[in-house]
Amino acid sequence: MDIATLLGLIGSFAIVIAAIFVGGSAGMFLDVASTLIVLIGSTFVVLMQYPLSQFLGAGKVAAKAFMFKSVPLDTLVDEIYGLADEARKGGLLSLEGKEVGHPFLSKGIQMLVDGHDGSVVKSQLSKEMNQSYTRHDNGAKLFKAYGDVGPAMGMIGTLVGLVQMLANMDDPKSIGPAMAVALLTTLYGAMLANMVCLPISAKLANRAEEELLCQKLILDALLAIQSGQNPRILDGSLKAYIAEGKRTERE
Repeated sequence: MDIATLLGLIGSFAIVIAAIFVGGSAGMFLDVASTLIVLIGSTFVVLMQYPLSQFLGAGKVAAKAFMFKSVPLDTLVDEIYGLADEARKGGLLSLEGKEVGHPFLSKGIQMLVDGHDGSVVKSQLSKEMNQSYTRHDNGAKLFKAYGDVGPAMGMIGTLVGLVQMLANMDDPKSIGPAMAVALLTTLYGAMLANMVCLPISAKLANRAEEELLCQKLILDALLAIQSGQNPRILDGSLKAYIAEGKRTERE
């Protein structure tokens, strides 16, 4: 569980809800028509922009914003160093059945054990890297589309409400409440975009970059292990992926 994402989501809504209760009745901020225009309307507009399969898979991709388990690069480098040292001493077959934490690394190690050529390993894993990045990037773009469409649908709902209000101005007392309802769709659209969709889009984009960096590190390591590179030299080259202040010297 990504605590930062969860805290950010809960905290932002908590602040807005607290402001609503402090300022008056919460009931005045609830309107079914405004909700339908923003949520359902935005959904159909975004649906026009993407294939149905990609749209339906957005929920699974969005889960990475909350459930993604990040692998510290220094921990990964330590694990790879151990694998490289063992392979250098006992050969690649000594890695057979070795328990490996990262699934991408595990797949690569199995390819080395199976005797695949370096070009095959690089080609196969590069394809998987690109496909994984594309899936995550598409998910981020879909939620960004929601973030772009939400405020626009909110404005459309507000315009609809204003037209209805101006068409019924015989009773001056109804103008204020009608205006408030009309503005609710703008509020809903802004909340949908800025408190949900755009933050999720940004987090998914960060996850995609983070995972790609991790996979690049692993691919470099696998090719070095297969070529029989000295583990200490490999360790030094892999630490280039780690921020300088977080690097540790190996004993």
